[in-house]
Amino acid sequence: MPPQRTLDRLDTTAWVLIYGGLFALVLGIASHGETAIGGWSLSVLGVLAALAGVVLIVIRARMTPDEPPRR
Repeated sequence: MPPQRTLDRLDTTAWVLIYGGLFALVLGIASHGETAIGGWSLSVLGVLAALAGVVLIVIRARMTPDEPPRR
């Protein structure tokens, strides 16, 4: 099993992807009026990033941290 530091990094990466993806989605929706291709591209990339974050949350939920050796 991975060490706690790796699990913490995975948690941070997942939440950054989720919140960053949702922010990009909102920016893409807001910019549809100015540039249709740019708005759609930003929206699609935002959704993909948010989905990647959700997948990382599922992966992280299946991992358990290392246990210290018993004496």
